[in-house]
Amino acid sequence: MSQALRDDASTASTAARTLSPVHTVAAQGHDARPVQVGSGRRRWQRTLSRCMLVTDAGAITVAFVVAYLVRVGPWPTPAPPGRLEYWIVSAGFVLAWLTAMAVFRTRDHKLLGAGAAEYQAIGKATFFVFGWIAILALLLKADLSRGYLLLAFGIGFTLLLVSRKVWRLWLRARRTERRFVARTLVIGGVRSARTMASRFDSDPASEFAVIGLWVPDRSAGPDESIEVGAATIPVRGMETELGSVLDLGGIDTVVVTDTEHLGHDGMSELAWELEGRDIDLLVAPNIADVAGPRIHVDAHGAMPLIYLSEPTYSAARTLRKAFFDRAVALCILLVSAPVLILGAVAVRLSGPGPIFYRSERIGAHGIPFQMLKLRTMVDGADGRRAALEREHDGAGPLFKLVDDPRVTRVGRLLRRYSIDEIPQFVNVLKGEMSVVGPRPPLRSEVDLYDDTVRRRLLVKQGITGLWQVSGRSDLSWEDAVRLDLTYVENWSMLRDLHIIARTAKAVLQARGAY
Repeated sequence: MSQALRDDASTASTAARTLSPVHTVAAQGHDARPVQVGSGRRRWQRTLSRCMLVTDAGAITVAFVVAYLVRVGPWPTPAPPGRLEYWIVSAGFVLAWLTAMAVFRTRDHKLLGAGAAEYQAIGKATFFVFGWIAILALLLKADLSRGYLLLAFGIGFTLLLVSRKVWRLWLRARRTERRFVARTLVIGGVRSARTMASRFDSDPASEFAVIGLWVPDRSAGPDESIEVGAATIPVRGMETELGSVLDLGGIDTVVVTDTEHLGHDGMSELAWELEGRDIDLLVAPNIADVAGPRIHVDAHGAMPLIYLSEPTYSAARTLRKAFFDRAVALCILLVSAPVLILGAVAVRLSGPGPIFYRSERIGAHGIPFQMLKLRTMVDGADGRRAALEREHDGAGPLFKLVDDPRVTRVGRLLRRYSIDEIPQFVNVLKGEMSVVGPRPPLRSEVDLYDDTVRRRLLVKQGITGLWQVSGRSDLSWEDAVRLDLTYVENWSMLRDLHIIARTAKAVLQARGAY
């Protein structure tokens, strides 16, 4: 990593950890010298983008070098008349690919660490380049080896995705240390600002760190602040003018969370005040847990309006989803059969009781079914639950116990690596469950559901889901419900594939299971 990047990271880290700048507004007053804020973030963004350009160029070059060696060999010979010189072609393709990566803004700061959006931009640039290469080769009747192109495409695309994944993990690690973050001023109400700051604080990959709140339509107390996690966020009110708030050193981003606090004229004035300050302006629509594909922005009457498409849970009941579930379940059962057999033998040898545990769960539309698992508790464990109710670590209807005395030694090992859940793929084959979906609830839990939580039953319950890959047993009841509802309202096949991939990682790391 370059020295400039480390220096910029240190600068950003120092400013991001300083939560007191808003207190300096009163001391600076209206005559305070304007501070060119945001420049620190721009420096590390530019430096990081240049470092990514180097790794992108390296990945693409390696791809074409390998393709060249396979097609031509290590000792190139002059091409016969009318044949292409592959080393010249390779150099041209490298430049074309890098140009497409720039045109599609794959290193734009808005995509840094964004995951799917970043990968999507790389995919668009890659398919654009190779699409045009194929078209031009056909039109010019160029004698270009298809194997050479396929090899360069496969290696290059894979290396690009891997390198961006490495950069994403690196950036995520830095942001957990509050480095490489956007120091954010929130404009709006206290309640919505607290919610927003809490969401940012709970997301280790979040780019935003709230360092101040300005409520422009009411006065604030001299020492008013809000507590979010370990941070104390100062609050300023109408006694502080907009220009004075924006002159604070270190602010990179302004987020307006309640536009009614500013009104139309206030929003225009805010946009004018930000001119030349190198500060990003974002407007939060106060819409939580709605996926991007359901959000569409259009302008009417010179005002941007957000269209929210209907929830997509009906698509989760299609034939395509059912076929996908059964195909995945059958493959996993075949591949994991040896592990399942060993687990069953271990359960049998661990003590008296059946090998499989059957538990009534409530499925889609409230239809009960018998969910299968390898038995991980002592025989008759359900009868001892009432005695443990006071000690459980859950919240709401959810019952969970970190050190449940009913779990056997073999059971703890099976749970740690989710081996006990393999028989649930039989439920998937029978059509009672899905591979991905909300957590299967007990009847006693469903009896306590309100109308909102009951929406979890609109789709089939899953072996894994957003709750599984976001913390598993470590989640609170409220977080588990929120994630399940997010999944139900925003289902897509691509999201299912992403959750399955994340589940495999969570299981291998034995994270959040007990």
